[in-house]
Amino acid sequence: MKHVTVAAAILIKDGKVFSAQRKDFGEMAKRWEFPGGKLEEGESGEAAIVREIKEELDTDIRVIKYLSTVEYQYKTFSITMSGYLCEILAGDLVLSEHLCAKWLGKDELYSVPWADADIPLVQAIEGMLV
Repeated sequence: MKHVTVAAAILIKDGKVFSAQRKDFGEMAKRWEFPGGKLEEGESGEAAIVREIKEELDTDIRVIKYLSTVEYQYKTFSITMSGYLCEILAGDLVLSEHLCAKWLGKDELYSVPWADADIPLVQAIEGMLV
């Protein structure tokens, strides 16, 4: 079975966290996630997340700290996802790989259908939101 190693950016601003909706294909079609992507050969999670957010959202970020790693088994693949708390340095989070995006406050956090692997990260950052 296919295994992917990915990094996810947790961007919190004004007590809200940035979430993005996946495109309408694959096992996680239209699910919500923290943006990010696959690590390239020899790449660290920190380097991957900075590169992926630049590629996917045309935004420059920096990693503040590592949060946690999630292991999850979907039907068609398994995933190792490391979440990093990040801050925006420049850019406007322009969507190119996602259907739409939302800034979610603590009371809205579970108002979207998250990708299963993202839920432990949602739970980990819940206390950081207003």
